[in-house]
Amino acid sequence: MTNTLKIKLIHEDAKMPYRANEGDAGLDLFSIEEKIIKAGETALVRTGIQMELPKGTEAQVRPRSGLALKHSITVLNSPGTIDEGYRGEIKIILINHGKEDFKVEQQMRIAQMVIAPVLQVKLVQEDALSNSDRDSGGFGSSGV
Repeated sequence: MTNTLKIKLIHEDAKMPYRANEGDAGLDLFSIEEKIIKAGETALVRTGIQMELPKGTEAQVRPRSGLALKHSITVLNSPGTIDEGYRGEIKIILINHGKEDFKVEQQMRIAQMVIAPVLQVKLVQEDALSNSDRDSGGFGSSGV
């Protein structure tokens, strides 16, 4: 697996994703447009970039903690998955959980993207599965 992420800027206002600090897991993604997200509503925000992921990886799109804490803005389908073969423009689904409208500014950092390995598994249908300590214990089974 190579560690090269190829980025194509497809809009004059597009910015390369970058890490705010050395060693950060997430690459900041930027808006190329201004947009109002009304309280309780969602918006699809353009980044103006396309990319070619390294073989065997995915990009996970996640919220920025500052936007979530200060403005109740988050990525709706968090983490959003961008598959290795996708070559279209990267767009971010943001939702405003706040009580006031929120203005996305051009060049604003709107989300972060983490590149992660993807394990390709062989699917096998079985009539029975092995037991585990947890078995079918699910929601709330380990206590509140």
